[in-house]
This record gives sequence, structure tokens and C-alpha cells, in this order.
Amino acid sequence: MRTVRAAFRAECGRLERVLRDLDDAALDRPTPCPPWRVRDLVAHVSTGAGRLAGMLAEPAPPRAEVDAPAYFGAAKFSPPVDRDRVEGARRAAREHPGAAAVAAEFGRAWRATDEAVAAAPPGQVVRTRHGDAMTLPEFLRTRVVEVAVHGLDLADALDLPPWLTPAAADTVAGVLTAGAPVPPALGWDALTVLRKATGRLPLTADEHAELTRAGIGRLAFGG
Repeated sequence: MRTVRAAFRAECGRLERVLRDLDDAALDRPTPCPPWRVRDLVAHVSTGAGRLAGMLAEPAPPRAEVDAPAYFGAAKFSPPVDRDRVEGARRAAREHPGAAAVAAEFGRAWRATDEAVAAAPPGQVVRTRHGDAMTLPEFLRTRVVEVAVHGLDLADALDLPPWLTPAAADTVAGVLTAGAPVPPALGWDALTVLRKATGRLPLTADEHAELTRAGIGRLAFGG
């Protein structure tokens, strides 16, 4: 719990600093997650980063049924779920139209989650909006993945160098490979692991074969 919370705090804090340097014009830039513009993508990340605060206030399920790698299954990216995700982010973006408000809302959201996590038993079970019952640390791992991966998308949209923090890189790699080590023969750094595992960069046939030999499958991870 301590490790994943540190990763969440590090990655959210870094993204918040980036957002505080934006001007209003930057919010209308297109992103690698069409049809979203920067304002929509940040709204999506803010919602995801702040989601645990509300989940921890709900009755806890009796037992966990899903871990972080299993959370990113194909059902999370079905057309109805995608439509709800896209429109939900657009609605949320309209509530915070300026760059200062966008940064402030993201800061409020992730800190609300961090405070709720600090007050909760580390082994508490929560239920996601998709119905998954997960332990608190496992769901928090998915939040690190969301903030880190969409941080790459925002860096691309804003023409900035990617800022993946070391703490988040370790957490995300463990989720995306289901805990299996990335084969050294691939020569991937943490950013390449992220981009390859989430489809932001294509896999070559040789890379796919190497991953298969290592027992690593592609996750159905999207926006």
C-alpha cells in the first residue's frame, strides 16, 4: 500500500505541476485520444483520479474478485462504455472551462483520493463503477496506470517531454505485464513498455514472439 500510494502521489503531483503551467489555448489542442481535446482528457483523468474518495464511502463488498491486471479487460472498452466515457469527460470539462480551474480541479480530485486512502484500512475492498470488487491497493494501482498512460498522451498533445516518474513506472509495468518481468532482449525503457503495452506504439512480430515466450499478453487497455 505504501509503495502504490507513493507512486500515485508522485505521478499526480507531477501532472498537476504541468497543468498549472498551461494557458487556456492549450486546452483546445487535439490529443492522441480522439475526439478528446486536452480539456476533455484532463477531465477524464481528474474523474478517474478522484474516484476512490466516493468508492471508499460506500459499503465494502465481502471479498475481492479482480486484481489490477484483470481490471483492464475488454469489457471496459466496449462501445457503450466508450461512449459513456467520452461524453462524461466532455460534460466534466464544461464545468471547468479555464486552465487555472482545470489544474485546480485535478489537484482537488487526486488529493481527495489520497486523503481517503490514508484514512482507510489498507486491505479494504471497494467496488468499481463497472461492478468489480477489488482491494484498495489493487484499485489504486489502476489509478496510477490511468494517470501515467494519459500523462504520456497529454505530453504528446502539448509537445512536452514525457514525465513518467520512476515510482509510477515500476507500478505501471507490474500491472501491464501482470507482474512478469519484461524480457531484457527487447531493450525497452519504461516509456516504451507503457507505449507498447497500451497500443500507443505497435508491436513488431519479433517483439510479440518475445513477449509470448515470456508469458506476457497484450492487455485490452484503451482511453
